[in-house]
Amino acid sequence: MMPLVFADKGAAVKIKRINGAPDIRRHLGNLGFVEDGDVTVVSENNGNLIVNVKETRVAISREMATRIVVE
Repeated sequence: MMPLVFADKGAAVKIKRINGAPDIRRHLGNLGFVEDGDVTVVSENNGNLIVNVKETRVAISREMATRIVVE
């Protein structure tokens, strides 16, 4: 398992855990980042990511991406 920020571009990975305070986990959940959900990294710029989650492209900061643990 690793933080989402280390996932390879184009690789589909499965979310295993979301770390952080309850409000941060809730915010990420509202964006579609839920345990056992699939996410694909589309691009990366200075650590910030654009990802496909639930058939939607979402931009997240490096800080948020480190809280999402994937496999």
